Amino acid sequence: MAKKIEKLALFGGPKAVQTAVGDMFTWPIITAEDEAAALDVLRRRAMSGSDVTMQFEKDYAAWQGNKFALGYSSGTAAIQGAMYGCGVGIGDEIIAPSVTYWASCLQVYSLGATVVFAEVDRDTLCIDPRDIERRITDRTKAIVVVHYLGHPADMDPIMKIARKRGVKVIEDISHAQGALYKGKKVGTFGDVSGISLMSGKSLAIGEAGILTTDNREIYERAFAWGHYERFQKPEQVETPYLKDWVGLPLGGYKYRMHQMSAAVGRVQLKYYDARMKEIQKAMNYFWDLLEGVPGLRAHRPAKRSKSTMGGWYAAHGLYRPEELGGLSVTRFCEAVRAEGVGCSPGANTPLHRHPLFLTADIYGHGKPTRIANASRDVRQWPGSLPVSEAVPAETYGIPWFKHYRPQIIEEHANAFRKAALNYKQLLKDDKGNPEKLGGWHFFAHR
Repeated sequence: MAKKIEKLALFGGPKAVQTAVGDMFTWPIITAEDEAAALDVLRRRAMSGSDVTMQFEKDYAAWQGNKFALGYSSGTAAIQGAMYGCGVGIGDEIIAPSVTYWASCLQVYSLGATVVFAEVDRDTLCIDPRDIERRITDRTKAIVVVHYLGHPADMDPIMKIARKRGVKVIEDISHAQGALYKGKKVGTFGDVSGISLMSGKSLAIGEAGILTTDNREIYERAFAWGHYERFQKPEQVETPYLKDWVGLPLGGYKYRMHQMSAAVGRVQLKYYDARMKEIQKAMNYFWDLLEGVPGLRAHRPAKRSKSTMGGWYAAHGLYRPEELGGLSVTRFCEAVRAEGVGCSPGANTPLHRHPLFLTADIYGHGKPTRIANASRDVRQWPGSLPVSEAVPAETYGIPWFKHYRPQIIEEHANAFRKAALNYKQLLKDDKGNPEKLGGWHFFAHR
């Protein structure tokens, strides 16, 4: 017998979520061990040192599976260091997805280079390998691959294209610490990775970032760019031309990681695999409960693919309005919220639509910064990336469970099921989506 469709809370029915959530969504998990580690740095007056940071770098490199790691003040700085490490400079181009946080690419302006956006895949929301190669020119220096919302990008074809065309690959794994692509950790496929470790991430240590690579020259260029204390003597570097430049940071930046963040990071990393496993169990259970519900698709790799979502940062679902009579994701989320679940429509607004990538003259060039040093007009106007532009209307936030507590997960999943199965009622007062969905900045996580 088919299960009776429950009345929506929006129309007077009981809310799907009845159980108190407690600390289900509290993150990061901070214990006395974290506090003691931070206090040790504070009491030693070692906040501006590097000893704990260098220990954390060794820990992280070993955990990640890279030869080198370099701590940063933020993920934004780490990605800029990765760009400089790859030789990105005046007149160069990088290729990046437009659907991402701005820090995946905007730093390229400060290097005198520009960005060309590629489409994303509708199901993974990661950069589409099929769209990369046709955007490569003789000015392309690197491809920035974002493992967006924790989903591993399709690295095999990306690396094949990069090696064929002689361009570097920078992996932004800020959303995907510990995620696997075909059994291997993301961040170990490209030439270098940049990672945010700020307090909202799945591996959260404070306001911090880290760079990892197996390439000695990239590593040394990165620390020469913004880590002056490691760039004081010729014997500190092996890259020949860098030996003549020691003494001052090449970029004029001071990017070292704060030691209290590094101290917390060492503790967090010790427990991350176990905590990540718990998150994965909870999140996969949530999606298993919704399997087959019309209009809703799990944003996760296929089962038995040996690919995983890591810590499921900023978890989202895929929305297919054509299966729900064209119901807007905005109206759908309104119904879910009425059931007691935080649910917002959209994801990151595609960057290519923002004036910073179209008309803004940031440095006084007398022309838009996007094309100030470019050999051609690389700007991409609204309508030029239709798949990317459709993403906000085809995504919605889902709960980010930190513990496997079946009853709470089941109640939350039922909120989404109820909204989808009652779509015909919701269509009656559906005003559609607003012109702008999602946002340029962070997501609200619950």
